[in-house]
Amino acid sequence: MSELLIYNSLTRQKELFRPLHPPYVGLYVCGPTVSGESHLGHARPYITFDVVYRYLRHLGYQVRYVRNITDAGHFEEEGREAEDKIAKGATLEKLEPMELVQKYTRLFHWGMQQFNCLDPNIEPTATGHIIEQISMIEDILAKGYAYVVNGSVYFDVVKYAAHYPYGQLSGRVLDELLATTRELEGQEEKRNKADFALWKKAPPQHIMRWKSPWGEGFPGWHIECSAMSTKYLGHPFDIHGGGMDLLFPHHECEIAQSTIAYGEPPVRYWMHNNMITINGRKMGKSYNNVIKLTELFSGQHPLLEQPYHPMVVRFYILQTHYRSTLDFSNEALQAAERGLQRLWEAFDILQKMAATFPDGKHQKPAADTLAPDNLEGRIHKLCMDCREAMDDDFNTARVLADLFELVPIINAAGHHQLGEQLSPATIQLLQHTFSLYMSEILGLQPIRKQDSRLVEALLELLIDIRREARLRKDYATSDRIRQQLQRMGIQLKDEKDGSVTYSFQ
Repeated sequence: MSELLIYNSLTRQKELFRPLHPPYVGLYVCGPTVSGESHLGHARPYITFDVVYRYLRHLGYQVRYVRNITDAGHFEEEGREAEDKIAKGATLEKLEPMELVQKYTRLFHWGMQQFNCLDPNIEPTATGHIIEQISMIEDILAKGYAYVVNGSVYFDVVKYAAHYPYGQLSGRVLDELLATTRELEGQEEKRNKADFALWKKAPPQHIMRWKSPWGEGFPGWHIECSAMSTKYLGHPFDIHGGGMDLLFPHHECEIAQSTIAYGEPPVRYWMHNNMITINGRKMGKSYNNVIKLTELFSGQHPLLEQPYHPMVVRFYILQTHYRSTLDFSNEALQAAERGLQRLWEAFDILQKMAATFPDGKHQKPAADTLAPDNLEGRIHKLCMDCREAMDDDFNTARVLADLFELVPIINAAGHHQLGEQLSPATIQLLQHTFSLYMSEILGLQPIRKQDSRLVEALLELLIDIRREARLRKDYATSDRIRQQLQRMGIQLKDEKDGSVTYSFQ
């Protein structure tokens, strides 16, 4: 197995990856809250951990990848009043909560397919694991680290911190939290401001509710991931991933409640990707600065100068190391589009060159030609460096930089400017390296100039959204979709049988 280094957010250093039960690896990633359409900010964690999943499998590990769907829960997010996002979204869109969940889960899956993300092995939902969450809460109560008030259950953070290192993951200090956390409306029943809800009593107007030993209510956000991850991966398990914005309170609270419930910390390696920002500010629904995936692919957003293909977006994200901030700009996306095209053109040249050689393995070049100051030696080093880059905390930015260094050499060889300097074995190595890293590990695909399948998928998606809007009598949205498509040269026609056809003007 490879000597893979992973930056562990818990210890704040790179550590040699040693799975608990080799060759098996348990990977859990916090999935989307399906209360609205996925946006560019969501793309980063799922593309990042898709590459982690791909590379671990390439190394020969048998990975169980679990990524949840959050379709219920009481969200306590830093700096904002707690709410149930699914119930709120359902009310706004005049849908049943599970209608809303189905609509946006389907949209999320569609977006992941466009990005060529592999499906997780298991995709559990919060609503499908209420029993497990109640059982875990009962364990925490029995051990004395939670308390019941008026049908709600809260985790006692102060008591926990007296015996365990609360704040180790996020770097938060409990005394400072107690001094600075503002008292939110409806939270007066907590013993301490830092305590978090494991279960909330459902008020009369609340749509989503379940029976529990404490009365009808619904789960807290943090308990969901702990219950689902440990059900399918055991405790402890190897890797827990998510965005850096989840460090606190979500992942910090996961550690606390799981440590009490199971008697030990739940995870060996914590991995967090950094944010995509716009003008230096995190992209998120709460900040009203999101670019939805449908807008990104169609170009229909005020911040966009053109549509961007999903593979361009994937490449743009992978050009920066996952732990570094990535700021959105049209210039960066357009440069990514050109760069991706250059790499695929180089790969096409390699394919044509390799086709001129007889089939089968070719003899490795002589040792003296592989010296670092020789051309073939430099090529071999760059190809081997790709492996070193991935082993160094999944450094996709370095992999792509190494591939770009090979592009002018490949172009010159393709135009016969290097004479016979490159042996068949070296051409074969180049072809293998580009295929392995571009396709298998980074998950990139060539872009066809007229990608008819993507156009058709986008049109069908927009027609579905328009149909749902018309059913809700939301004629403003329905008309806006028709008008925008018309401006793009696409004419919609509502047929008598209720179907919709389209034509290009």
